[in-house]
Amino acid sequence: MQVQKISRILTNKTVLKSLEKVSEHGTSFSAGTSLLMSLSLRPLAIFSTPDVEKENKQYACANSICSGLIKYGMVEAVALPVENAVKNIDKHPDKYLKPKTIETLKSTSNELLKSKSYKLATQMIKLGTGFVTAIPKSVLTIALIPVIMDKLFNVKKQTESVRVKTNPDNIQIIKSKKIPFTGGLTETLSKGIGKLFDNETFQKFMVKHAKQEKDIAINMTAATDILLTASAAYQTNKSSEIKENRKKALIYNNLVSTAITLGLGYGINSFVKNKSGKFIETFSELNRHDPKLHKYIEGINIVRPALIFAGIYYGILPMFSTYIAEKIDKYVESNSKLQKV
Repeated sequence: MQVQKISRILTNKTVLKSLEKVSEHGTSFSAGTSLLMSLSLRPLAIFSTPDVEKENKQYACANSICSGLIKYGMVEAVALPVENAVKNIDKHPDKYLKPKTIETLKSTSNELLKSKSYKLATQMIKLGTGFVTAIPKSVLTIALIPVIMDKLFNVKKQTESVRVKTNPDNIQIIKSKKIPFTGGLTETLSKGIGKLFDNETFQKFMVKHAKQEKDIAINMTAATDILLTASAAYQTNKSSEIKENRKKALIYNNLVSTAITLGLGYGINSFVKNKSGKFIETFSELNRHDPKLHKYIEGINIVRPALIFAGIYYGILPMFSTYIAEKIDKYVESNSKLQKV
């Protein structure tokens, strides 16, 4: 009875359609998950942290809200057009790729879309938008923090007479503005990505690392998080709108969060991936006649690390990172005062 119930879930059309959509819009799925968690679960966890100054909690919470909004805005503006362009190539590879390119990338399969080399290439392109936009995201996030602190917590800079330079009206990225993702833009991007795929060096790299296509999602996520955290630390340190006595705690919070998330994320993902082998075998067997099976499996490989990282970073970690950051800040501050004496 239980087996039949599980079989019905794994062959459910809604479930399969959702996995297909995730495979096509992996970055959007990750950003949507992050937005939901950063606006709800993470602030709740931060404010539940004991023995931490209220204003440090507020800054950590503002950082969470800003990063979620900016990340999602960047996805809407940058990642979606790229994902739609790749989808174009999926549907019409002969139109955008040279015959030789198709044959080379098909080396690991009889069909291009099922080829590990091709899947690695397309996921690198789609997930790579997160890495490319990491620095702009950190710049906009840090610029928006003082606005959120003022509007949400009524906390301004130490000198109240200083006018906040950041104008929220200028941050168009987070506004709901329809952008045409079809037509000329998508066509141009599809042609540009097709030319990249036609590059022999790029093809050789994809074929050589084809077996790593299951790990591309977590590796790209990790690289993006490292770049984003480093950039955010730099932007926070040089910001004139964030209180000087709150900067270090905010920087430590981000550094601790990223370090622990990456460590636990890789460990848990590796464990779950090993344990999920039988699940994917069962799933593949139940849907063996479905031509989109490769898409569903690709979706599973994106959902797994996205949920693991989100669960750790937004749910479990905030209380630890906020507490540890507070203690590091106090320790460094006390040592600095002793050295001056």
